[in-house]
Amino acid sequence: MSTKLPGVVLIVDDNVELVGSLQAVLSGPSGVNLPGEARFETLTASRGADALAIARSRVVDVAIVDVKLPDTSGVDLITPLKEACPFCEVVLITGFASMDAALAALRSGAFAFVLKSFRPEELISTVAQALTKVTLKREREELETRYRAVVQLTDVLAVALDSKNSVALFNRKAAQLSGIDADKAIGKPFLETWIPEPDRSSLRDAIEEARRGMRTPDVETAFQYEDVRPGEPRRVRWHLSSEVPPAQAGQVSAEADLVYGIGIDVTERRLLEKRAADAEALSAMGTLALNLAHEIRNPLNAAVLQLHLLGKDLGKLSLEAEVRATLHRRTEIVGDEIHRLNRLLTEFLELARPRGISREPVHVARLVDDVLDLQRAMAEGVGVRIEREMAADGCVAMGDREKLKQVFINLVVNAIEAMRTGGTLTVRVYAEAGFVIVVIEDTGLGIEPTLMTNVFDPFFTTKEGGTGLGLSIVRKIVDQHGGRVRIDSERGKGTRVTVEVPTR
Repeated sequence: MSTKLPGVVLIVDDNVELVGSLQAVLSGPSGVNLPGEARFETLTASRGADALAIARSRVVDVAIVDVKLPDTSGVDLITPLKEACPFCEVVLITGFASMDAALAALRSGAFAFVLKSFRPEELISTVAQALTKVTLKREREELETRYRAVVQLTDVLAVALDSKNSVALFNRKAAQLSGIDADKAIGKPFLETWIPEPDRSSLRDAIEEARRGMRTPDVETAFQYEDVRPGEPRRVRWHLSSEVPPAQAGQVSAEADLVYGIGIDVTERRLLEKRAADAEALSAMGTLALNLAHEIRNPLNAAVLQLHLLGKDLGKLSLEAEVRATLHRRTEIVGDEIHRLNRLLTEFLELARPRGISREPVHVARLVDDVLDLQRAMAEGVGVRIEREMAADGCVAMGDREKLKQVFINLVVNAIEAMRTGGTLTVRVYAEAGFVIVVIEDTGLGIEPTLMTNVFDPFFTTKEGGTGLGLSIVRKIVDQHGGRVRIDSERGKGTRVTVEVPTR
């Protein structure tokens, strides 16, 4: 069984006899700081160029280099050797040396400066010490590589902030979430660049407490890099820590050079919590609605009947034409409001009633085409042009045709009503990654950014006479299908609604 050699030594000297002696010394039993009878593996070169060629093709641990070589100086060879083998240590040997030459060699990166006529054990000891340093450097590099891998590959955000709260470390997850290269993030002011104004104060206070070594509670903030990815910010919960050095003489307290922040993206969790709260509220509304629906609808039906009879009786009265017209307008207004109440009740019941959906193949592109044909007259009436981009294949989803039709009618009508002075309604349907995707885009006024978080809330509406239940119903139906719905809007440019329905 062979013993692994402790290291590779490159001997660079044009003196053949000296090279042979060095090989004999280093290849024979060492006995100095080395295990048992272990030997160094030796390589030789007589010129600097040959030494560099070997260093580029082999891993060299220690190079023993003569100061005077045929083609270069041993001192000048130190830097290119270390570039070829980053962990290599260089031991210079010479027969003529001065203190200045020795200092110059050490300043150039040499590990040691040995005068010729050295004793074998002295050389072996020097090489063994150099090899120890090489081993420590390799171990440190390995540990740093593992540390960098952990920081970069972890699924949490990792940042480090210097004394001015500028970014000193920005891992891959943080870069991915904010949409900026990690290298470009270094040096930027963290709070002003990624944390919106309402959350800055609380996070700044927590950072300063962590810098003084205090234990701080986790802080949740929005996280967004506006210059690259505008829109809805992510929510991140930050855990802050630091390593405070011991206070120096005369210091009241010390502060850490770096504060480390570990951030967990809780956006989806917060959305799920909100959805759960909404579902609980809807469940409570459903119980109330089912109990009151009968009592509400009976008087509404009676009012509609009596209003119809009142309209007939008005026609029998001897009244001036102007008075009769005024009374008819008033009855029409009352009738419209009763119908609006009835529609509100119907939508409320649709949202609150726990009902299942059927599962059958639905060709979504054809269904959307039918909806657009149905709403064509409405669009033409307000000067809206409809553009269709329908994929021919792969647009079949498993779901409830009538429910999905209700989703697309609501969204198309909303888009048309958003373009009161005309515009373009663009509808695209295509299949991608197990989903049929429907994009409905208008060129209306858009939605105010401050309102975007509320658009799916029940009874929230920006339309005059709207019930505020249409989008809540849309989201409920899409959720029942296991799909997703997203709204993107820019004020003054329009709104885009994306619905994804699974194909299975």
